[in-house]
Amino acid sequence: MTTSERLPLWSWACPALAAIVLLLSFAFDKGSAIAALAAVALFGAVFAAVYHAEAIAHRVGEPFGTLVLALAVTLIETALIVSVMIAAPAQNAGLARDTVFAAVMIVCNGIVGACLLAGGVRHREQVFQIEGASSALVVLVALTGLTLVLPNYTTSVLGPLFSAPQLVFAAIVSLLLYVSFIFVQTIRHRDYFLPVQAASPEQHASVPSAATAWLCAGLLLVALVVIVGLAKLLTPTVESAVARLGVPDAVVGIVIAALVLLPEGLAAVRAALGNRLQTSLNLALGSALATIGLTIPAVTSVSLARHQPLELGLDAKDQALLLLTLLLAAMTLSTGRTTVLHGIVHLLIFAVFLFFAVVP
Repeated sequence: MTTSERLPLWSWACPALAAIVLLLSFAFDKGSAIAALAAVALFGAVFAAVYHAEAIAHRVGEPFGTLVLALAVTLIETALIVSVMIAAPAQNAGLARDTVFAAVMIVCNGIVGACLLAGGVRHREQVFQIEGASSALVVLVALTGLTLVLPNYTTSVLGPLFSAPQLVFAAIVSLLLYVSFIFVQTIRHRDYFLPVQAASPEQHASVPSAATAWLCAGLLLVALVVIVGLAKLLTPTVESAVARLGVPDAVVGIVIAALVLLPEGLAAVRAALGNRLQTSLNLALGSALATIGLTIPAVTSVSLARHQPLELGLDAKDQALLLLTLLLAAMTLSTGRTTVLHGIVHLLIFAVFLFFAVVP
């Protein structure tokens, strides 16, 4: 590895320090001091993980690059949900639903809205490929309808639940939908997801070498492991804070989703500011699809193996917000061009989601 390719100090120091904090948590009481250190270390490890994922993404190119980042973030989120479910199964029957729904709202309204607003302010109008965006949206509508809405209308069991056969079937269909999208994105119609504008020369100036990419892959794996451990350590603190504030338990899912999506959101906004809106949409919509397509099969496996309940159906309020979000996304992504108005509308709907999550 040449001097110019050496990784920044923080990119490997943050995962190392996070691992040390995680080990210290096993040796000392999990008091406020350890919790504060864990929170700082967790944020550092998350940003380091995304940095290494972006380096790998830059090496492999589009659309594989955004796929790597989306999968890395989704693996973090899935591991967090599963670890919390195993730790407290009775209290967290709806955690997967709350986190998946929060991720969809954060991505489709928060991240997409921020990208469209930031890109619109700097470039007035931005363009993207309708074929790629509409392909992702079609799969997203099918996934959200199957996993977050349909459980409310089945009759085998009461409540927002699937029966065991229905749960298995939904998990298989979710995985097949996601795999089909990945096939289209990376093989059959890869050109649908490539940037409309030609890449600028500076974007190709520092492509990492193979050795650097492999080193980043190793550090990414370390970062993912410590992120899961620290998040599991901090979950009781988050739940206690939510209980003290007297807000609904669904806020815990929003915190988890926001934590793992924040770095990816920043990466998407940077791409939009660089007039690469196609990359931003690939990141955002790909992350939403991976969140449902991979998380639902994972939590289904845990639920069935441990014989614990898994609530998936949204209540009426959240179903209305989901429908509104999908309709807005369909209209926003129907022309291949966006302005600041689209960004403002999506961000305001995101604010509505946050407000009614706290004040239902």
